[in-house]
This record gives sequence, C-alpha cells and structure tokens, in this order.
Amino acid sequence: MIIREFTPKDLKRVYEIESMSFDQSYGINMFKKLYDIGTGFLVAEKERYVVGYIVFWIKEEGLGHIISIAVDKNYRNLKIATLLLNQAIEVFKKANIFKISLEVNVNNKEAINFYKKFNFKIDREVPGYYNNNEAALVMYYNLK
Repeated sequence: MIIREFTPKDLKRVYEIESMSFDQSYGINMFKKLYDIGTGFLVAEKERYVVGYIVFWIKEEGLGHIISIAVDKNYRNLKIATLLLNQAIEVFKKANIFKISLEVNVNNKEAINFYKKFNFKIDREVPGYYNNNEAALVMYYNLK
C-alpha cells in the first residue's frame, strides 16, 4: 500500500469511490476544481489501483479542514483510511496547523466512530447541512 499525491489521471477512480461511499457525493468537476485550487489531495494505491483518497485544505492560519475521505467498499477494514488520515495530519503539522475540523453526517456512525478513535471531538450539530436536509456534526481535532 502506498500513499501518494493525487494526479489528474486519478480523477475518474476517485469519483467512483466517492459515489459508492456517499449518497450525496461531490461531482467529478468539484474534485477537479479542488485539485486545481491546490488542496491537499492524496490517494491510497494498492498494486497500482487507487483504493481510497483524502482531500483537505488549510482554511485559515492554524486551521485545517478535511473535505472528504473515502475507501473503496472492497478495501475497507484494512486501515487504509487510517493511513490516509495520518498522512494528512503530518502535512497539517508541517504547515503549523493546530486544529483540524470536518463535517460528518449525523447518521454515519462508522465515520463518527473512526474520527473519535483519532480523538476528534464533537463541537456541534448543524441541522439541514446536507441537500437532503440531514444534519451534520462538526468535529475537531487539536494537534497541540
């Protein structure tokens, strides 16, 4: 398993993973825009096949944000998301980020528990955050 920088040739595969992972997924054009504006964008590759990704960025000085993380359903429970998140945290540390935030669907218990294992804390609930009017939890992690 290797974690490497995203390249445009990964776009279709990243979109496939996103679509299989979320009811309301980012479109392929959104991923292209995120890449074009310079977000952090890493992929997990197993035997030259992209099996997961993470997109993140620096929101403001000292504050980082996880935009999306997903792993192909056929490769889950292999610690791939852990590898991706750990690598993103290392990038944040090098950029002097002291706090990371993210939003997660209140009904996505698997993701919530995953983030809690990393010591992400729940900050608040945002009603109607998603297009289907479902709520999101805002979670954060302090690096210092």
